Amino acid sequence: MTDGKLVRDRIPEIIRDGGHLPVVYVAEPQEYRQRLRDKLCEEVTEFLDANQADAPEELADVLEVVYALATDLGLAEGDLEALRVRKAAQRGGFTCRYVWTCNG
Repeated sequence: MTDGKLVRDRIPEIIRDGGHLPVVYVAEPQEYRQRLRDKLCEEVTEFLDANQADAPEELADVLEVVYALATDLGLAEGDLEALRVRKAAQRGGFTCRYVWTCNG
């Protein structure tokens, strides 16, 4: 894999609008999958490091990458949400704030 990082689709346009010439290429599918995974780690780290005010923006970035990963797996946003709802119905969510400490 070459240097660089995966950027949002409009970033080259924004760079051009700023009077600069972006140097980009379109990643092949295998590289794209790996770069999406790398981007997920990057965005999760940014979310974890964010203060209360910036956290929602960073969480939206995480979600954008998750949707791109789902699309790469052949899932539509609705498919991913349906999976989430099914798992929540079967196993619950995380709203009760339970912490498992041992088998008893």
